[in-house]
Amino acid sequence: MIAFQPLLLPNGTTLSNRIAKAAMEENLAAADQGPSDQLLRLYRAWAEGGAGLLLTGNVMIDRRAMTGPGGVALEDDGLLQRFRDWARIGRSRGAQFWMQLNHPGRQMQANLGQPTVAPSAVPLELGGLSKLFPVPRALSEEEIGELIQRFARAAELAEQAGFSGVQIHAAHGYLLSQFLSPLSNRRTDAWGGPLENRARLLLEVVKAVRARVSPGFCVAVKLNSADFQRGGFDASDAKQVVLWLNELDVDLVELSGGSYEAPAMQGDARDGRTLAREAYFLEFAAELAEVARMPLMVTGGVRRLPVVERVLTSGVAMVGIATALALAPDLPARWYAGEREAGAELAPIRWKNKALASLAYMSSVKFQLRRLAGGLRPQPGVWPLRALLAEQLKTARRTRQYKRQMAGLGL
Repeated sequence: MIAFQPLLLPNGTTLSNRIAKAAMEENLAAADQGPSDQLLRLYRAWAEGGAGLLLTGNVMIDRRAMTGPGGVALEDDGLLQRFRDWARIGRSRGAQFWMQLNHPGRQMQANLGQPTVAPSAVPLELGGLSKLFPVPRALSEEEIGELIQRFARAAELAEQAGFSGVQIHAAHGYLLSQFLSPLSNRRTDAWGGPLENRARLLLEVVKAVRARVSPGFCVAVKLNSADFQRGGFDASDAKQVVLWLNELDVDLVELSGGSYEAPAMQGDARDGRTLAREAYFLEFAAELAEVARMPLMVTGGVRRLPVVERVLTSGVAMVGIATALALAPDLPARWYAGEREAGAELAPIRWKNKALASLAYMSSVKFQLRRLAGGLRPQPGVWPLRALLAEQLKTARRTRQYKRQMAGLGL
């Protein structure tokens, strides 16, 4: 089967098959923002599930800038032993285990109590939910330089902990994606304006990371194929960024799409386009595969082996699967054993309020992750409102805990 053929990466690393467990936001950190026992239990399930590559959920490069109060952060070597435990479990069955590095930029909720920064002082537009996110402050040149070094330091620490690579998150409307988009980046200096300037931060981060890790350590990028918002970062922009990444030592580019404002990664476009029910971004990926020197991976909506095979025969080298592996972490192993028709999915949420529906969908996924982390079986039929309310209660508790912790650090 093509899905279980090995893949040789540019730096000489070999992935045992073409299926990746894509990143999901778990919010299962310990109180000190390090990996918790629950998080390790969750990744043991995925390590045993048969994917050739495991990608962590967001690991933040700055504990002051979190996508959620229960997120993992890696700034120094103070908790390195727990990261070593995480890496050991993730690699225990032979998979490559890469840490996803991220900064939320303006996509950080106001109730976390920390200043919000972005390329420009442009707030999120989420209708009635916009008030949950403050108007960000534009980053200074000095702060941009510090961010580049934070990405590089986190990658260096990930290698020390035993991870086999990192993925730099430049998609889904987070900070690096905000720099790429003309909608959120309205700077007039060397970091804004034409695409060459808007892509500068991503390219400088890749260069800084590669300079701090060994040649055999994998460096990947997660990139939007498009923002799916009119006037935003589009497929032609993505193609040009891939051409620039061709000139750097990048081992894999994962293509996804969307942001909090337009959650295309859940199949919801805001620019009038209709996304296919499965393999949302395949059309874009197949086009980019024609110019990319590094292997491409497509993530978004894949949950069945025939779709995996269709993606791989299109010229894309790797398939990322997220929600389906929250529901059935052993899905790749079942496919390999001959269960070709096995699959897993959550029912779509058809609420009129798209932003609230997006939150409910993410909460339903996190509900499954928490069950797996507790050693329980997933519940695909969970009522979305129940999952949303439960997640809001947990997030409120973790938010109070996070704010106490930050106050204790004087931050």
